[in-house]
Amino acid sequence: MNLNSLKQQNVNELLNLKQSGKKIVGVFCTYAPKELIYASNAVAISICAYNESPINEAHKELPRNLCPLVKASYGYSLSGKCPYMNASDLIIGETTCDAKKKMFELMANQREIYVMELPNMTNSSSLNLWKNEILRLKKALEVKFNTKITDEKLADAIEIYNTERSLMAEIMSLPKLDPNPIIGSELHDILFANDFIFDKKEKFKLLRGLIDKFKEKSKSEFTLKNNKKRLIITGCPSGGVAKKIINEVEKFNAVVVGFENCVGSKNFDNLVELKGDLYENLANRYLKIPCSVMYKNSSRLEKLKNMIDEFGADGVIDISLSACHTYAIEAFNVKNSVKEAGASYLHIETDYSKQDSGQIRTRLEAFCELL
Repeated sequence: MNLNSLKQQNVNELLNLKQSGKKIVGVFCTYAPKELIYASNAVAISICAYNESPINEAHKELPRNLCPLVKASYGYSLSGKCPYMNASDLIIGETTCDAKKKMFELMANQREIYVMELPNMTNSSSLNLWKNEILRLKKALEVKFNTKITDEKLADAIEIYNTERSLMAEIMSLPKLDPNPIIGSELHDILFANDFIFDKKEKFKLLRGLIDKFKEKSKSEFTLKNNKKRLIITGCPSGGVAKKIINEVEKFNAVVVGFENCVGSKNFDNLVELKGDLYENLANRYLKIPCSVMYKNSSRLEKLKNMIDEFGADGVIDISLSACHTYAIEAFNVKNSVKEAGASYLHIETDYSKQDSGQIRTRLEAFCELL
């Protein structure tokens, strides 16, 4: 899959959608309930930035000691050079980390922002709060786009996103096949590209084709078994650091077989129940996302242990983006959990620049040699 050509193709598709009158909603986080956006007859697009180039623009208003994802995203907002942001009729944010919350305040000077109050616990009162926030977003979308989100429309949207999550889960399970037909950089490109394919029918057709292709590859006499060390990626979103970590590790007799982070399982775990109160079901599903912004985020630790077992992982690489305090602090518990599961652990703190590429390469090589 050529990610660059796919993104350019879908920029053109996005512009065509915009010209046809389709409403566009930019989202930053996996907590944004995309089913509601779809039910409002709008298209959800990811606008998290994974490129170093707009960061200097952000330094005009943001401090340097800040998460590169936040700085890059804000830099694009200031410069007006991101086609996805420019196409967005509305941007949805959530009160996840402090950096994003304060960035949304500044971004509201340039763009229309709607911020959802995300609770930082997963108890019953938090569930009620989050359900009310989803209902509040429903009303805001109806007013903004002059539409009515009916239960029928929402149920249809839930079915569509359940299908997407099921297909993506099947994609992510491909490395369990013996022999493994897919390498980590290929898997990461597919997971990352998922956010840039807007036509659901085309997306499902493409995903089913990829699943069939890799399953056939696993059965092929030309796909040989290997003794490469198997790794899982966890931590911050990996889009901006993929080349210097995920692609690099493949040079050292290792292969990434799983992604626990926002690019991977966090985004696709758990389907939305179609019986009962649809809004409570949405709240239930999204509040289960095991992000480090949550207090006592034990479900992430259990998820990692299960993945180590299911994928036969030899090691876990935990990525913290610079100044991401929640993931950096949670690394202590992650390290202990990974070791309890019998796997090796490496924590890498980095940003979007190339300055530490050599140092990271050396650490990855040493880590893989010790597995």
